[in-house]
Amino acid sequence: MKLVMFNDFRVGVVRANSVVEVTDVIKDIPHINSGQLMNGLIERFGQYKAKIDQKVASSPGVPLSSVLLRPPVPRPPKMVCMAVNYLEGIRTEPAPINAFLKAPTAVIGDGDTLELSKENATVFEQEAELGMVIGKRATKVAASDWHQYVFGYVNFIDGSARGLGAPPMDSFFPSKSQYTSAPIGPYLVTADEVPHPQNLQVQLWVNGKLRQDFNTSDMGHKIPRLVEWISAVTTLLPGDVVATGTDHRGLGPLHDGDSIEMEIEGLGRLRLKVRDIYQRQWVRETRRERQARGEPPQAQRIF
Repeated sequence: MKLVMFNDFRVGVVRANSVVEVTDVIKDIPHINSGQLMNGLIERFGQYKAKIDQKVASSPGVPLSSVLLRPPVPRPPKMVCMAVNYLEGIRTEPAPINAFLKAPTAVIGDGDTLELSKENATVFEQEAELGMVIGKRATKVAASDWHQYVFGYVNFIDGSARGLGAPPMDSFFPSKSQYTSAPIGPYLVTADEVPHPQNLQVQLWVNGKLRQDFNTSDMGHKIPRLVEWISAVTTLLPGDVVATGTDHRGLGPLHDGDSIEMEIEGLGRLRLKVRDIYQRQWVRETRRERQARGEPPQAQRIF
């Protein structure tokens, strides 16, 4: 099932090229805002699935092109993002497992604008990632039981502002939790429609040029290990998003007016615009291109 939030954060199900609203079916889920409603549906999905299926089967819906899509998980309780979790053709074994938290208020959705902050970052880059959405409370989960706790999957982009924080190292908080730096969507696809999450092609284009193109099979720490490790550190809650990492070789600078498109097999295509009121410019090249010349990975600022 492909779940969406649309217009004034109504809940819908995508069926072919239409969307069927199911807000009335789930309106009795306790909530005070749209984020809580979706998180509540995720937690209680088993109780409501039959009613939702019946509504979808009996309603003609409206054209998907006629609605304004919103983030399908507008307010996850938390977002846990894996750091350096792909082998990228250079590692014979995974880097030490590590992660950081990204502010839930950074979430935006399909058609929205990723705004580059006024902070004097060395460069702004995009990281295409498979996002897992947690379905039920998870503490100290065994790796073998991981699938019991994953509700579904989303396209996830980790917008990153490099070079912020106190020397000698970047700080994850200012670099990763900037306003609008967590685009997700367009759909939340339930796990039953994604039988092989460890073998999905991830692609991202900037202005029509393919920049990232890799497979989730290249993860250093696989999905079962991620669920096990994260849930041993912190309790995961329904609606939490786990971003599983990226292949850094396709990262490159973002500029004002850029168009971003991202697609993972079966999860739809996420489309965004980039806005930078300061009109900063970097050399337009990827880390892979710089690496081939033996240069530092991040593009250089022009002005």
